[in-house]
Amino acid sequence: MNTAPEKHTVIHGRAAALDIANLDTDQIMPKQFLRGIDKAGLAQGLLYDLRFDAQGRARPDCVLNRPTFAGVNVLLAGPNYGCGSSREHAVWGMQQFGFEAVVAPSFGEIFYSNAVNNRLLPAMVSEADAAALLREAATSDAPLALEIDLQRLQVRTPALCAPFTLSERHQRMFLDGLDLIGASLTHAAQIAAFAQAHWRRQPWVRDVAARTRTRLAGATGNTGG
Repeated sequence: MNTAPEKHTVIHGRAAALDIANLDTDQIMPKQFLRGIDKAGLAQGLLYDLRFDAQGRARPDCVLNRPTFAGVNVLLAGPNYGCGSSREHAVWGMQQFGFEAVVAPSFGEIFYSNAVNNRLLPAMVSEADAAALLREAATSDAPLALEIDLQRLQVRTPALCAPFTLSERHQRMFLDGLDLIGASLTHAAQIAAFAQAHWRRQPWVRDVAARTRTRLAGATGNTGG
C-alpha cells in the first residue's frame, strides 16, 4: 500500500486555466512518455504538445510556461477533461508536475476513477460555475487564488463559492488521507469475517491454489524415483 499523504480538509490553491473542451489523456500524457517501467519522469511529458513546439522549445503562449504560474497546484479545465484512453500516466504526470486538483464541469469516466484512486481531486462543478471560474481566472496575469474545501465540497475564490460533487466514499478517502487500497483495508475486519463464513459453508474452496501447488510438487517429487 502507498504511504498515505498528510490529512487535510482544504487545498489552498494557485490555479491555472486551460479552457479547452475534450482535452484527452493522449494530450495530457503523450505516448512517447509511456516507455518507462515505473512512474518516474512523467512531469516532463505533461501536456507536452501544448507546452512545447516540434523542436522542443517552450511555447510562451502556454499558461504553464509563464514564470508567474510556476508552482500552480490546481487546474481549471474545460468539459470532458481526461476523455480518451485509460492511461493512468495522465494522473501520475499531473501529480508529479505539482497538481493536487482539477476543477471542471465534467470528466472522462476512467480518468475520474484513476484520479480519485491516486488522490488527485477531480472537483466537478456546474457548467455555469466552471465558466465563471474561467472568466475570473482570465481577469489576471497571475494564478487565481482559491480554496477547495473537502469538508463542505466547495471551491471558493474572491468572487465565487461553487459547490462540487464527490461521492461520500471518495470524500472520506481524501479527508482520511487514503488511497484505494487504504480505503479497502478500513473494512479488513468485515472482509475477514466474510471470508471465514464463506469457507465454513464451502471448505473445499479454501486455499485451493496452495493445496494444488503442494499436490503437484509431491507428484513431481515422486517421479523418476
